[in-house]
Amino acid sequence: MDKSHLFKQAWVIAKATGKSFRIALVKAWSIYKLKKEMLKRKVKIAYEKKDGSLRYAMATMQTKFLGDIKGLRAPNPKVVTYYDLDSMAFRCFKAENLIQVY
Repeated sequence: MDKSHLFKQAWVIAKATGKSFRIALVKAWSIYKLKKEMLKRKVKIAYEKKDGSLRYAMATMQTKFLGDIKGLRAPNPKVVTYYDLDSMAFRCFKAENLIQVY
């Protein structure tokens, strides 16, 4: 992930939440760190689902868990994609809905 993607994500978060760009940039940096950690290890995360409930997940992007991937999409600054080790499937959530990384 490059800096331009990071700033795009921060602007998307700022626009979606109505909060200042500074606050959105802090959230974008935490997502950047989360993505780097998911490439190295399993990470427990919490985020708010569309219906308002809280979801806890063991997330990773390590290749040993992913198996064969048929196709990759271009990165979308609006969402965070991860592989859920509990349900053994890819999932995503809106970037602004990240609550905590454990």
